[in-house]
Amino acid sequence: MTSRLLLLGAGRSASSLIQYLLRHAPTENWFLTVADVNPAHLVPVLAAHSEYARAVPFDLADEAGLEELVSQADAVISMLPATLHPVVARACVRHGRHLATASYVSPEIRALHDEAAAAGVTLLMECGLDPGLDHMSAMRAIEHIRARGGVITSFKSYCGGLLAPAAEGDNPWKYKFTWNPRNVVLAGQSTAKFLENGHPRFIPYQQLFARTETLVVPEYGEFEGYANRDSLSYRAPYGLDAIPTILRGTLRRPGYCAAWHALVRLGLTDDSVNLDNPETMTWAELVAAYLPATQVPHLDLAQRVATYLGLNPVGEEVARLTWLGLFSDRPVGHAHATPAQLLERLLSEKWQLQPHDHDLIVMQHLFEFELDGATHHLTSSLAVLGDDATHTGMAKTVGLPLGMAVRRLLRGEVTQRGVLIPVGADLYEPILDELAADYGIRFSEEEQLG
Repeated sequence: MTSRLLLLGAGRSASSLIQYLLRHAPTENWFLTVADVNPAHLVPVLAAHSEYARAVPFDLADEAGLEELVSQADAVISMLPATLHPVVARACVRHGRHLATASYVSPEIRALHDEAAAAGVTLLMECGLDPGLDHMSAMRAIEHIRARGGVITSFKSYCGGLLAPAAEGDNPWKYKFTWNPRNVVLAGQSTAKFLENGHPRFIPYQQLFARTETLVVPEYGEFEGYANRDSLSYRAPYGLDAIPTILRGTLRRPGYCAAWHALVRLGLTDDSVNLDNPETMTWAELVAAYLPATQVPHLDLAQRVATYLGLNPVGEEVARLTWLGLFSDRPVGHAHATPAQLLERLLSEKWQLQPHDHDLIVMQHLFEFELDGATHHLTSSLAVLGDDATHTGMAKTVGLPLGMAVRRLLRGEVTQRGVLIPVGADLYEPILDELAADYGIRFSEEEQLG
């Protein structure tokens, strides 16, 4: 009997997922419908697979269209923006269809748990990279430590989507967009919460990028990590309720965070206020508007910004801001916008992944545990290079785990109903094994005493 799969959204991170689904459609007896707002780019991708795949236009504003697509599917995969998942999830529950996404469990999704369970529906969330592979790899390491009799006292987990060293070129930020630019611009705009030696720690957004930790990843050198969201919420899913130290964070190359901190302090990441600006306003005029009028007028704009922020006018932070064009006569190009919208527009050009570029996914878990009266340190690291600007490392590490989870869901190997994240061995063991065996995506581990 044919299983009908519906994929909603075929954007930046969906290329490897679509490849995986097409690869297994004949042997798993799937028929795949890919629904996207602009499906034209899918025609050459699906041309050789017309027996078991099709592309259709789809607009989420079309409620009747969504209902029809969901009703015709056995399982739905949503690669739509996370804010749209609740609408899809409610449709899946109404029609008794399973749902899988790579996004965090939102309060709206969590509220559907009982209703989904009663309908026999699995809402499988957080099954991509981060969240997703972070859960799976961490839980495998945690269970291995416990099986040895170890007691975990500290767990830190970091992840970043960056550039391969060869693609960094003359870009002083050593960063380009490999996922939603808006999410990058608005990253961290809530207080980060974690535990350190039994004490709660809170970092407000205004200080987030000024408090970083240096990590070293084998073969790729140094990175800096900053705390991400609410680390405390992962104690229960990981079975680490009594752990003294737990922190989840994001990785960037050294120097990025200090320069981004300057953007935050200037106010350019604010998405809460409309500036009522004309599109002809220049970046120099915009930045100058954020500076006190009493500043020494004979200094150029970069020097005035450096003085205002207490930075070295010939230092790396100012050099990174200059490279972006913040002090130029370039028009902002968008009227009546928020500062964050203007910054996103600028960065989408400056940080655009070129066809010849390769991205780099880096994840690292840092464990401390007590075993036989001694302290052990376990470092588990992952680095994944993209093939090109379409089949990126981000697309691989988001899409492949999601496709593998759906494969097991349709096979009936996932029996839990309601809202689910992949912290059980029935999901993470086969997915991690398949990633390693078929795609070479595996973690390397190093353990030290003391």
